[in-house]
Amino acid sequence: SNTAWCHPVLYQRIMKAKEERDLFVVVIDPRFTATCEAADLHLPILPGQDVALFNGLLQYLQQNGHADLDFVTHHTQGLEQALASSSTESSIESVVQRTGITIEKLTLFFQKFAQTDKIMSLFSMGVNQSSQGVDKANSIINCHLLTGKIGKPGSAPFSMTGQPNAMGGREVGGLANMLASHLDLDNPQHQQLVQDFWQSPVIARQPGLKAVDLFQAVESGKIKAIWIIATNPIVSLPDADQVKRALEKCEFVVVSDICLDTDTTQYADVLLPALGWGEKDGTVTNSERRISRQKAFLPAPGEAEADWWAISRVAQVLGFRGFDFNNSHDIFLEHARLSAYQNGSLSQRADTPNFRYFNLQGLTHLSFAEYHNLAPIQWPVWDKQEVHQVGQLFSPGQFSHADGKARLVPTVAANPIHAISAEYPLILNTGRIRDQWHTMSRTGLSASLSQHRTEPYCELHPHDALKYGLKDAELVEVKSAWGSCVLRVQFSQNMRRGQIFAPIHWNDQFASDARIGKVVNPVVDPISGEPEFKHTPVMIQPFYTQWQGVLYVREGFEQQIQTIIENTVWWSKIQTTQAIRYELADRRRFSDITGQIKSLLAFDDESFEWLNLEDQTAHISHSVVLQDGQLIASFYIAPAALLPDRDWVAGLFRRERLSALHRKALLAGQAMSMGNSEGALVCSCFKVGKNRIIQTIKDKNITHEKQVTACLKAGGNCGSCLPEIRGLIKACQTECIE
Repeated sequence: SNTAWCHPVLYQRIMKAKEERDLFVVVIDPRFTATCEAADLHLPILPGQDVALFNGLLQYLQQNGHADLDFVTHHTQGLEQALASSSTESSIESVVQRTGITIEKLTLFFQKFAQTDKIMSLFSMGVNQSSQGVDKANSIINCHLLTGKIGKPGSAPFSMTGQPNAMGGREVGGLANMLASHLDLDNPQHQQLVQDFWQSPVIARQPGLKAVDLFQAVESGKIKAIWIIATNPIVSLPDADQVKRALEKCEFVVVSDICLDTDTTQYADVLLPALGWGEKDGTVTNSERRISRQKAFLPAPGEAEADWWAISRVAQVLGFRGFDFNNSHDIFLEHARLSAYQNGSLSQRADTPNFRYFNLQGLTHLSFAEYHNLAPIQWPVWDKQEVHQVGQLFSPGQFSHADGKARLVPTVAANPIHAISAEYPLILNTGRIRDQWHTMSRTGLSASLSQHRTEPYCELHPHDALKYGLKDAELVEVKSAWGSCVLRVQFSQNMRRGQIFAPIHWNDQFASDARIGKVVNPVVDPISGEPEFKHTPVMIQPFYTQWQGVLYVREGFEQQIQTIIENTVWWSKIQTTQAIRYELADRRRFSDITGQIKSLLAFDDESFEWLNLEDQTAHISHSVVLQDGQLIASFYIAPAALLPDRDWVAGLFRRERLSALHRKALLAGQAMSMGNSEGALVCSCFKVGKNRIIQTIKDKNITHEKQVTACLKAGGNCGSCLPEIRGLIKACQTECIE
């Protein structure tokens, strides 16, 4: 996980702990990311080889006498089988060969894990999104169980989930292979328990279809109606064009969303307005089992309703009983009562056949007022007197199996299903960037959140770029056996050779051809159903165009520029303050496009004033549209080095009227002075740019990021920009030395 960007609050807590005490931080990641900046050790593992790494660690711990034999004997089962399955990694040399990590780094990592009393292993999508995702997690847990470093303060394997309420979703059975209340779908006793509690005439006896399988069933016609709630699968799933084909064929598609225009809502026969985060009322549960009340702080807009309300009303119309909820309080009480049904406290475990730790007995009789004012609380809540007594769930060495013992699960290191080949010689790894969330349906509308990484891009090592004839910052096509997309390439020494990284966020609302999900292979973990997002064989090649340019249009005038957008082979859309910016590239000849600019930009009313500059020989065309002295649109076609500074042009849309000098500079595409330019955005929270930070570092001889925060506030809120600020300080110090 690139924790600094993807889990910034947790990352800041780690950094604070590192400042206060002796904390050794290891980052395991194929890339050198912002998180690695503060790491004591970076292990640049080959994608998909996590099981080999932790199987090797398990063998090292056992061979060198670091097992906690008392803990293993009394609190676990399965060690012999786990050691046997990991025997192919019994030598450190075999682990080096599989993982691509040097023997020096591996040895240090193994020694640190063995010799440190308190170990936290934090993992996220880099582990989960794999055809071996479950085995990867199990191999990590095995090492903690072997050494007894689990269920103790400062010692645990900890899953940093990709969603803030992922735990809450599991609690209510929000997956195709589980029942509500952490009950097992494949357990007949649990099936009966839920059926009895709900007084339901039927209950699921086998797992449903997980996401990838679900849309394959839709495309084949086995599923003829689908209700998609709060997700955008045409962007977020692998082999994403297959999802598009499925929805095109589906007889009846319902979508609940807070956004009118997403890639998925385009296929809705019925589009239901839902509630956003700040409009919802209920509870959320984080990864440390802490339940928190979520209270609406905004009124519901228009006809928007809560998802539970919509589901309940449809169920009632269909004739189902048990959906007569009036509010989230009613739902929570049923949720709590199911958790306590045929359950008991830890002291009653021996006499409770269906014992499970998830138990909210102490919350089953909350009044509406008590529910409204409920303070954050960790489960289990066996009764009202014990609400604050379970910080470490497994601290007595008691686990969730019927015998109270944890299981070391045998794991076998295996390569990803699809290997690289002569046709597809590179490994595609996908992930998140700092300021965007999932498919950008909300964050993509924010000007400040759209400035740190403005365009869909991919990162590649310079040696690979040279090998495949690529130029930095130019457009490239990334192609796999499943699909292709067009991105802007960025050369990066932080990448291992033979690998490409691309963000997951961009979609057809923000770019013409940047859905990386089209490229990702649809192989999934056989147990979790998680797709292999971190390892897809791909090829890369230049995407040739005749010209490139940048177009700005003031908000409210977007309709006038739609013709040129729709007829341009490649574009990306970036929200700025009061204007929208489009990066454009096309395969038509320069002379063909410049002769049509006025007709393509539909500002033909007499109230609009046009300024034009054109040089056919140099392939330069500048067009500016004004109305009552205010900038309405500007369109620049030129070689990349001659295109204007993007932030400068965007800033002119904030002016009520442009002076004669501004008009002249706009037409020339050259800022009058760049001395006050913020530069590329670094801190989104306080809108502080790179140039201002560098100037402050130099002016005040700054040596620590806290000094930058004190001067500019940058890094003082979420903290996700602090690694970049540290990098700027180091760069300035190096510059001074040279």
